Amino acid sequence: MLIEASSGGYDCILLDVDNGPEGLTRRCNDWLYSAAGLLAARNALWPEGLLAIWLAGHDDRFAGRLARSGFSVRVIEARHDAHWQGEDDIEAHVIFLAHKIP
Repeated sequence: MLIEASSGGYDCILLDVDNGPEGLTRRCNDWLYSAAGLLAARNALWPEGLLAIWLAGHDDRFAGRLARSGFSVRVIEARHDAHWQGEDDIEAHVIFLAHKIP
């Protein structure tokens, strides 16, 4: 995986892989959200780099895992507006912005 192979080579890593930190699309994606995967992402970033992860909803346990992995965490919710024509029934999409703490 490119994240594991890099050592401080990325300014930013953006992940839009699954609906949540359970690897719903593919079980092998579980690694991305684990302590080991988050450490690999942290090591792949430049000092003060950014890891951004889209999830279908807020997850306090995952936010805590990010913080324990050496990131400051900001959660941004994007709610559907009245004109939303999407087929899913998700009320709020969430982006976890995790800045690497040097």
